[in-house]
Amino acid sequence: MTSKELKKFFKEHLVPSKLYKIGKEHDGRVCLTKEGNFWEVFFMDHKEKVGLMRFSDENSACLKMKDELRKIMESIYEITWMPTKA
Repeated sequence: MTSKELKKFFKEHLVPSKLYKIGKEHDGRVCLTKEGNFWEVFFMDHKEKVGLMRFSDENSACLKMKDELRKIMESIYEITWMPTKA
């Protein structure tokens, strides 16, 4: 999965854009960025990367972000989609 495909998936599944940011950092959102040779998934809290996870490939980072947003959607809105199989 690419970040472009992930963005499309979130739109198709009506994930509010206020929950995430792909390609940049944004305060109060789960972010997916590329930093050097690594892809990073984290929650941005007042310029601090909380729960930072690094991946060597885009697919793994996208799948992790998708799973994190699935959990958030389930806890806030009580709606979800099937988890991605590893």
